[in-house]
Amino acid sequence: MLEAANTLKINFVVPFYSSRPVGGLKVVYEYANHLSSRGHCVTVIHPRFLPTIQPPQKLHQRARIALGATYREIAHPRGVSWQTIHEKVRMLYVPSLDTKYVPEAQAVFATSWQTAEWVAQYPASKGSKFYIVQDFEPWIAPREVLETSWRLPLKKITISQWLCDKVLSVEKDPRNVVNIPIGIDLAIFKLSTDIKRRPKTIAMLYSLAPSKDSDCGVAAIQRCKKFFPELKAVFFGPNSRFRPKGIPEWITYGGVVSERELVQIYNTSRIYVCSSIAEGFALPPAEAMACGCAVVSTECGGNEEYAIRNVNALLSKPSDSEALADNIRLLLENDDLRVQIAERGHAMIQRFTWERSTDKLQTYLASNTTSVP
Repeated sequence: MLEAANTLKINFVVPFYSSRPVGGLKVVYEYANHLSSRGHCVTVIHPRFLPTIQPPQKLHQRARIALGATYREIAHPRGVSWQTIHEKVRMLYVPSLDTKYVPEAQAVFATSWQTAEWVAQYPASKGSKFYIVQDFEPWIAPREVLETSWRLPLKKITISQWLCDKVLSVEKDPRNVVNIPIGIDLAIFKLSTDIKRRPKTIAMLYSLAPSKDSDCGVAAIQRCKKFFPELKAVFFGPNSRFRPKGIPEWITYGGVVSERELVQIYNTSRIYVCSSIAEGFALPPAEAMACGCAVVSTECGGNEEYAIRNVNALLSKPSDSEALADNIRLLLENDDLRVQIAERGHAMIQRFTWERSTDKLQTYLASNTTSVP
């Protein structure tokens, strides 16, 4: 871990508050925690209201409903119970992202396309301007909206090479883009159950978000159930209020689970399935690798930062449930291969730590931060 040569005042501007786990917020909170532990003064700014464009009409109705529910919820912050926050991190809830509500600092981060325009217009007193680019999906916003945000005069920090390549295709000056892959907490997500002695169980995140294409994962697992009647599956996900109708009765559904419960799910499963169409850097497959699961995934972009075809994961094209099922079956039929994939995945993911990511971010900040409040 690199010690901070000079402490900085740093603002992270997030688009909303959520009482449930959200990957993009988790990334921000992890960076805030690690930078605070190194002596920096970190504030995470949550707007109570942030106008957003309407979801594209081609979205499935249930996806529009789910997205709408998320934005209704952000108006009443109740604290973040699903993520540990360092005691020195200042969690600030403001009416809007108007300049008057943003503290002066030496560095300010946009963390989504919704907040990038706000950060771009802040005066120099708010600090040098950065933009953590975490995803690229047509379900988040139209392509032109996302690409417009990448053209703003902000230093872009991508979380995977897949995203970096996309931003570089738009940003004219490559000096304004750097790739810093994110990490996972290996003190939490770790191997506690022998990889070779696991029940025939599959784990998967089930989400109504169209980018996750959970129905493809369900179809693939259902195919495998026909060949392996004893097969079990455990799903978790952001919805804890009801059991989604798309999940077959034989599959256990836990909804929102604690980190401890999630580690237990990973450690008692042979295989983790990711059926996403697009991911900036999916955390669950990486966490599952750290806990000894063999990962079967679609080629969904950012996952390929750590998931290498036929080396530490089996990959197939997105939205192809038959190909996904074939890869699951291959590991269920060939336990030696399953163990080999799992062991290689576990070894590979040890490189992806928050300490390493924060080292790189801190070094980048040191050479790109100029304004002093």
